[in-house]
Amino acid sequence: MPMRYIWLIIFLATLVWSGTHPKDRLTWVLEVLPALIGFALLVATRRSFPLTRLAYVLILFHCIILMVGGHYTYAEVPLFDRIRDWFELERNNYDKVGHFAQGFVPAIIAREILLRKAIVAGRAWLVFIIVCVCLAISAFYELIEWWVAVFSEEAADAFLGTQGYAWDTQSDMMYALVGAIAALMLLSRMHDRQMNRVARGE
Repeated sequence: MPMRYIWLIIFLATLVWSGTHPKDRLTWVLEVLPALIGFALLVATRRSFPLTRLAYVLILFHCIILMVGGHYTYAEVPLFDRIRDWFELERNNYDKVGHFAQGFVPAIIAREILLRKAIVAGRAWLVFIIVCVCLAISAFYELIEWWVAVFSEEAADAFLGTQGYAWDTQSDMMYALVGAIAALMLLSRMHDRQMNRVARGE
């Protein structure tokens, strides 16, 4: 079975599960909406700008993280409740997984666009711009959370998921920064090989 069909089956199955009796319907919509927008963009660009297999796999994992968080709310994912209890932590840290992915996955997407479109010359500038892009995405998401909190008190607590942590916004952006740097350090060589295959039409 071609990879795109496997990708689609996993995405749709997770989406259906996520949307079945979620903890809070408005929170589910807010959390899952980025995955749906991303899916629409992938469909729209599948022929004009197909991505590497690495990018598609990472995007799928990120979508799953969003859908799981949407189903339970980020502060109440059961596995991370258990981890909190096992290690006697103060909070459920599933949201930090989401913010790490918010840097890790966009770093590879931004890298692919910047290199394949020949937008940046020089690897040092490439790394700098990718990290800046990821931080900008993270900061903009924090603004969205703030706007939701201002305009929808009903969904604010579940969507924000601060759990009483005063520095939640700053730590979210720090996790995205770490995720972006980790992606560039760990996956750049593999990503280069896959982009070369895409360029050869393989």
